Amino acid sequence: KMSHVHPTNGSMLPATHPPEHHHSTAAPGHGHGSDMMMMAMTFHFSYENVPLLFSGLIINSPGEMAGAFVAVFFLAMFYEGLKIARECLLRKSQVSIRYNSMPVPGPNGTILMETHKTVGQQMLSFPHLLQTVLHIIQVVVSYFLMLIFMTYNGYLCIAVAAGAGTGYFFFSWKKAVVVDITEHCH
Repeated sequence: KMSHVHPTNGSMLPATHPPEHHHSTAAPGHGHGSDMMMMAMTFHFSYENVPLLFSGLIINSPGEMAGAFVAVFFLAMFYEGLKIARECLLRKSQVSIRYNSMPVPGPNGTILMETHKTVGQQMLSFPHLLQTVLHIIQVVVSYFLMLIFMTYNGYLCIAVAAGAGTGYFFFSWKKAVVVDITEHCH
């Protein structure tokens, strides 16, 4: 049974949305007067009653929205910088390339030298442990940014996109493009 829920002060719907009939698929008896919170599922540009990641973090003024915009912008920049930093650290830790040559029998009793390239990194090494910690931070930040975007608040969505773009602009130029000429699948 569908119940009609009208936004109240405790609602997650922005106060600027008209109090038209917002439908809920809540169980019967859980519509009116309960602590059920509805969330806008369309993009909106509001700065009142906008939840930001945690239940106690609600944006209710233009100043709070401006602060949240700046914080989200820098979080998205940090995410892009973290991705590039992890690539740089991985390249530096993989500098210890060793070439091992070994003799192998060739045709007509000749001996050929076969060379193998070995990149050394151990599972319990400091670089690998650092990469693991940075990977965890990167995953958490990426989910935070996804959840912020899923608030459907236009200001916060712009902050995520603009921060990611700015971060890419500032950090990606350090990214080395490696072209493997032996790779045939392009």
